Amino acid sequence: MTTTQATTPTVAIIGAGLGGIAAAVNLKRAGIESFTIFEQSAGPGGTWWDNTYPGAECDIDILFYSYSFQPHDWTRTHASQREIQAYVQTVIDRFELAPRMRYNTRIAEAIWDDQQHAYDIKTAGGEALRFDVVISAVGLLNVPRYPDWPGLETFRGPKFHTARWEHQHDLSGKTVAVVGTGSTAAQVVPAIAPVAGRVTMFSREPAYVMPKNERDLTPAERERFGSRWGRRLARAKFFLNIERGMAVRDPKSERQRATVARYNRYKDTVFAERPELREWASPAYPFACKRPVGSTDLYPSLLRENVQLVPRAVTSVTETGVVDSDGIEHPADVLVMATGFQPWNFLANFNLVGRAGRTIGGVWGDEPEAFLGIQVAGFPNFFIMYGPNTNYMSVTFMLERQAEYITRAVKRLIRAKATAIDVRRGVMDFYNRRVTIALSKKTLEGDCSNYYHSASGKNVVTWPWWGSIYVLLTFIGGLGCYTRRATAERAPRHLERERSHVRRAQSV
Repeated sequence: MTTTQATTPTVAIIGAGLGGIAAAVNLKRAGIESFTIFEQSAGPGGTWWDNTYPGAECDIDILFYSYSFQPHDWTRTHASQREIQAYVQTVIDRFELAPRMRYNTRIAEAIWDDQQHAYDIKTAGGEALRFDVVISAVGLLNVPRYPDWPGLETFRGPKFHTARWEHQHDLSGKTVAVVGTGSTAAQVVPAIAPVAGRVTMFSREPAYVMPKNERDLTPAERERFGSRWGRRLARAKFFLNIERGMAVRDPKSERQRATVARYNRYKDTVFAERPELREWASPAYPFACKRPVGSTDLYPSLLRENVQLVPRAVTSVTETGVVDSDGIEHPADVLVMATGFQPWNFLANFNLVGRAGRTIGGVWGDEPEAFLGIQVAGFPNFFIMYGPNTNYMSVTFMLERQAEYITRAVKRLIRAKATAIDVRRGVMDFYNRRVTIALSKKTLEGDCSNYYHSASGKNVVTWPWWGSIYVLLTFIGGLGCYTRRATAERAPRHLERERSHVRRAQSV
């Protein structure tokens, strides 16, 4: 559309995880096939390619976690990492995406040309490319958070993050220290406990752990889910249950009280003969202040003779062990860091430059924000998948809505014979003010340690409302955008207005 007379824009999709594949499928189904998918890893799947630790599986019902447009004969309510990875490949094969995939290719920068209305892209290998539209699908949980414990580099045994699991190490009979009590640790500990000689789990702060109730699907269920309408009905029921469950984030709601009571009954039953574990498993914050953990076997695993819970934070590491906040050293042969990710560090993998030479980091600072988590004013033709404040119960549900929104935006460019589409700054600012106000009233802002907040203390991760509201807003959200055509006369004047805006902002 820029330097040629192409009828459709060229699209660069950064990331071949669930988001990037959803975007590619939606574009292709709309008749737009001028896209290329860039993936820094050697294969597709995103988080399901990276996270291969023992016990890795989804903690939400796979029927709702999988794509609505791609049916699959699942055998269990919750699928393992290997099954999900195979499912991703099935989608790639069905929609013939393989020819448009470029693996082992990391995008280093994308710079907007406001005269030509295109992005100049450079790979980490130095290759220069140009695309009309850029979609960032790098994900929310793609940057591991490594701790800065003193002495970590001196540890003699294997040490690794769960997202970079080193399978060459045999854990049989070894003493393994697992630091963390989030969803990943809740899967790792039960998986390695039967093999390891001893497992020591360090918990800085307890989480609410509720059974997933995973099970094999019955033949009747598999047959029902295999039909189009049976699957749609099941997904609709699951979605409605999630929507009703959102009330738990109201600290004064009956749902909050009932959920906490149900949790207390569960942990009191499991730890009936272990009063120290009952006391530890009693969070002092409201339910959903931090992400609840879905695990049927974590609490039972803590009752094993070879599993020890240390209800304290790690403060340092020695050559042969881990030291807790009481100064007690715990011997370890292997150190597993289930310390999570940096979800607030959006777009950290590449340098993005928009109008007037503004970088996304300079615009955001410590408080990333975007319209619907998808568009940032001043960065035309750029879209984010699972961007700021779009973390909902099911990532795939949100990704599909975003892929549909982006596809409509690209189709609008084609219909209008335009070369740039951007969100109006006033619309974006108004939207984000409402998000901040809504979040301030939720349990998410309680006194707990969660991954929702940036360095400034602002919640930049969580979606504050029902998922149905997101469906509506992404459907009508295009009304808050405007399109332009690249012309030699208009571009410089518009660029000067952007530069004036930057100068005013810097003078405040």
